[in-house]
Amino acid sequence: MSSSHPALHRTVTGPKVPTTRLTARQLAERAKSRAVGHLLSCQDAQGWWKGAFECNVTGDAEDLLLRQFLGIGDEKITHAAGLYIRGEQREDGTWSTFYGGPSDLSTSIEAYAALRLAGDAPDEPHMATAAAWIRAHGGIAASRVFTRIWLALFGWWKWEDLPALPPELMFLPKWFPLNIHNFAMWSRQTIASLTVVCAERPVRPAPFTLDELYPEAVTPAPAPRVPAGGWTSFFMCLDKALHVYHKVAPRRLRRAAMNSVARWITERQENDGCWGGLQVDATYALIALHLLGYRLEHPLMRAGLASLDAFAVWRQDGARMIEVSQSPVWDTSLAVTALADAGVPCDHPALIRAADWMLEKQHSRPGNWAVRTPGLDPGGWAFQFHNENNPDLDDTAEVILALRRIQHPDPAQVDAAIARGVRWSLGMQSSNGGWAAFDVDNTSSLAGRLPFCDFGEVTDPPSVDVTAHVVEMLAREGHLSDPRTRRGIAWLLAEQEEFGAWFGRWGVNYLYGTGSVVPALTAAGLPAGHPAIRRAVTWLRSVQNDDGGWGEDVRSYRYAQWAGQGTSTPSQTAWALLALLAAGERESEAVERGVGWLVQAQHEDGTWEEPHFTGTGFPGDYSIRYHLYRQVFPLMALGRYLHQETPGELPCTTTDVPPSPQP
Repeated sequence: MSSSHPALHRTVTGPKVPTTRLTARQLAERAKSRAVGHLLSCQDAQGWWKGAFECNVTGDAEDLLLRQFLGIGDEKITHAAGLYIRGEQREDGTWSTFYGGPSDLSTSIEAYAALRLAGDAPDEPHMATAAAWIRAHGGIAASRVFTRIWLALFGWWKWEDLPALPPELMFLPKWFPLNIHNFAMWSRQTIASLTVVCAERPVRPAPFTLDELYPEAVTPAPAPRVPAGGWTSFFMCLDKALHVYHKVAPRRLRRAAMNSVARWITERQENDGCWGGLQVDATYALIALHLLGYRLEHPLMRAGLASLDAFAVWRQDGARMIEVSQSPVWDTSLAVTALADAGVPCDHPALIRAADWMLEKQHSRPGNWAVRTPGLDPGGWAFQFHNENNPDLDDTAEVILALRRIQHPDPAQVDAAIARGVRWSLGMQSSNGGWAAFDVDNTSSLAGRLPFCDFGEVTDPPSVDVTAHVVEMLAREGHLSDPRTRRGIAWLLAEQEEFGAWFGRWGVNYLYGTGSVVPALTAAGLPAGHPAIRRAVTWLRSVQNDDGGWGEDVRSYRYAQWAGQGTSTPSQTAWALLALLAAGERESEAVERGVGWLVQAQHEDGTWEEPHFTGTGFPGDYSIRYHLYRQVFPLMALGRYLHQETPGELPCTTTDVPPSPQP
């Protein structure tokens, strides 16, 4: 394979397995059995699986800043968070947003501030190096808006130099282009809370200055200029007008708006105390409630703070890592599918427990999605343990696919749950034929132009990978002739890139998109010889690494030359194999080499190592390392390689395997 990034093609290897006495197929069978044993051992007694959900250190830094703002700093937590943040620092003194990625200014600034809270002095070598790099790259003024909001809370940046976000936004009607529901699920809760923060403009006494992060010794550098013209100029003028309005806002109107935000926040707190199952939403909600007069002893505040503690992962070295979300529903559905692909009996006790747990998590009341589809009955599943307001199409599709692989003692209950999920999924199709994660037609082009929105995605348009999972689910549920399914298939075909791959919105990147779409299309009846599938196969072969695996760097979201290029990883190799196997390439050299790479990279305990971030939050801005990905997807690929007799069909689930982990 020809590549402009040969240095990235390192193989992540485990102990080598002797190849002299066993055939390649026998080695794959042994690797599969080991992986099955390990995965079964990871199941919780209640029936779910959950791997750690790792992002960058901004979640950990903001957790410390929140505790400083609320006056609830804890020495043990501060020390443990500092240990983690310090351990993630790169040799050049900076921090990145993903493993092996470039230095990131805003992440480095937040991490630096957090380490100052943890007691690190600015003249210590690692701090001085970080500060020098930050200054050389524009300092605080060049950071994103959300970073400067955090700094403004302590007087390290001026509120007047931040975009305005008035709470009166909550009064905009649903038909207005910039109403709260025109923002994506993950944005609207944060924005609602931040309207209070930006209206109150609080400043807490800071325990130190951050003068060392400014390029100039006395005055901060000016905020970066935004190119003028069109909507950009309009929103810059609007922002100036809103700053004036902030000074003259009628008190009664402002108070009514603040009360509206308070109702929004309190009505959406989940049973576990969090908001939307997202650490960032909970963080801003707690700040807003505190500014609205809620004392720390208030039950809402206590529950919210407790939910943040539940997101903490304490490592053996004493470090404390914050999960910005948790993925038990997603992980459980994938684990079930992987075990079923590997031949675990469909009535295995582990699968029955998983089914019972997933059935309990189905939604039975309308959530935020119902604003756009008011007549649709609920029936979806969410991503997290507790998120009653925001089920998503991706989890719903994968849960249904997983439930169909289980022989449950109450099949009528499973059938009824699946029927509700299918009806809800069909009703959530967007007008272009695709499916988004959380909403229907959440495609406003204006929301992202606000000066406030300079980081990540703020809307939720249909995506290829979610649509593929929904299409596969509908096809396997017998809805192939439904016009909505046919429109979904047509949309997927139209979205194929010229070079043969599909874009991956929620996984990195073209390998994830292609690994999702090809199995969906073959499940929907497209033959392996279909031109779209053949183009995908050709592309996958062209980007296979010399070691037999596949990998793709997060930078492929911004730079075309990175598409399909990167160090081989277990999850991305598995995605490529899932596509090739669905395309009828089981006996091909590419598949044999890919399976061989998975076998060689596996450790003796049945696990794979994967430090790379192969999940996506915001393409190019926010990456995720799902710790269970490196276990479930390779097992899926090995299972289908060994047991899938016909492309597009799922492997048989009657192979007898031991119900307990193997030594």
